[in-house]
Amino acid sequence: MLITPASLLALYTGFQASFQQGFGSVQSQWNMVAMETPSTTSAENYGWMKDIPGFREWIGPRVVHNLEAAGYTIRNKSWELTVGVERDDIDDDKFGIYAPMFGEMGRQTASFPDRLVFPFLKTGFSTACYDGQYFFDTDHPVIAEDGSTVSVSNVQSGSGQPWFLMDLSRMIKPVVYQKRRSFDFKRMDAPTNQVVFDQKKYVYGVDGRANVGFGFWQLAFGSKADLTHDNYAASRGAMQTFKRDHGDPLGINPTHLVVPPALEGKGRQILENQRKANGEDNEWKGTAQLVVVPWLA
Repeated sequence: MLITPASLLALYTGFQASFQQGFGSVQSQWNMVAMETPSTTSAENYGWMKDIPGFREWIGPRVVHNLEAAGYTIRNKSWELTVGVERDDIDDDKFGIYAPMFGEMGRQTASFPDRLVFPFLKTGFSTACYDGQYFFDTDHPVIAEDGSTVSVSNVQSGSGQPWFLMDLSRMIKPVVYQKRRSFDFKRMDAPTNQVVFDQKKYVYGVDGRANVGFGFWQLAFGSKADLTHDNYAASRGAMQTFKRDHGDPLGINPTHLVVPPALEGKGRQILENQRKANGEDNEWKGTAQLVVVPWLA
């Protein structure tokens, strides 16, 4: 192929089409468990999560709930994926062999939030959230109705693969996906570019800025115990008793059971089977939606 600005533009357009085809083939799961928040600086503060106020009877002046301006910060990170195409391959009209690679690049770009959100979710047993405790912890401080501070747990101990029960019906989610700059497909193929001149390579890449953090811990319950009917019932019951500061119930109602592929069978036994193994009626059938996430493997 004769290499000209017009032919390089046509080549880039073809690679971009393959990229978009791969991008559009992905069915993401991250947006079920994470809320996307825009970012305009290098980091964003989420101190307002410390207390989500509830209604009170309006007697006298309004009570203004001040959203705290300090506390939990998510700092953006830069991410990139870059490939090089040999000039000789373009000379020899072999650019068609690269189309699948650019399609896969599109898939990886579309699934990037999944690969960021779900592995991060697993770190919740050892990573702090806005209250200074691990996201899944036995000691979340909550102010009781009498003004004392009590410890509340959203975790079950164990040594198995983790599974998660969540209330995903709300605007706020257990995880925050913070986007500073969208990922876009770019090229570096001008004859005067250093890589093109020195290495006979045309470079194509994707880059963006984003990061993840933890949201409202009351919306999630993490467990490393065996996924059984009893442990599912215990985690569900615990979540339904969660209260905001000063004793007002949060009205948590778990909607999704999120599991790795290895626990899919046990999840289906709890949420889909009509009867338990001993022949008794399964009272937990249909009480939540099962979500099997390969990124949790």
